[in-house]
Parts: sequence; C-alpha cells; structure tokens
Amino acid sequence: MDENQIIVPQSFVALFVPPGRIKPTQPREVIAARYELCEDLAQALIERAQAVHFDTGADEAEVLRRVELGLGPVTPDSEFGEAEARWVVRRLAELLGWPDPGAAAAAVDSGET
Repeated sequence: MDENQIIVPQSFVALFVPPGRIKPTQPREVIAARYELCEDLAQALIERAQAVHFDTGADEAEVLRRVELGLGPVTPDSEFGEAEARWVVRRLAELLGWPDPGAAAAAVDSGET
C-alpha cells in the first residue's frame, strides 16, 4: 500500500512532462515531495503577500511579481526551478483569490489582450 496519499494536481505533474511526451521525467515519489515543498511555500507566503499588498499599496500583480523575484534566480544551487517558482506564484494567487499571473502572460504570448 502506498503510504503517501498526497494527490498531486495535474498542473504540478505537468512541470515534469517535457513537450511532446506523456510520462513525467521523475518518479511519483520525487514529484510528490517537490509538490509538498511548493504547496507548503505557497501556503506560507499568504500572510506576507497580503501584508505587502496592504502596507505598500502595491497591486496584486506587483506583489506576485515581487514574490517570484524573491524566489531568486535559477542557479544550480537554487531550491526551486523556474517552472516550480512560477507554479508557486500561480498557486499563491489562487489561494488569495487574485488574478492568475500566468493567464495574463499566456494571453500576451498568444496575441490576446
């Protein structure tokens, strides 16, 4: 029996599936552990993001941009990859009920506005 009963959302699993492929590049245990780390971080950032939004008057998109910058540039020593950092920011927006910053970027990339 699988001791780890975590349900990893497809949006996170997709981070480990290269374009044109079906199967993830990592085993389920690795993906589940990375998901737990990213989900915990998104949950932990809720109060800080709300405080920045309130204290500075920065709009929601700016707060989320600052969070993504705060996750740092991707280097070999980075705790999070670029895709994971974007996922954390999108999950944070979802938890706060703020607009999805990824949706705006996708609209710009596809020529929609």
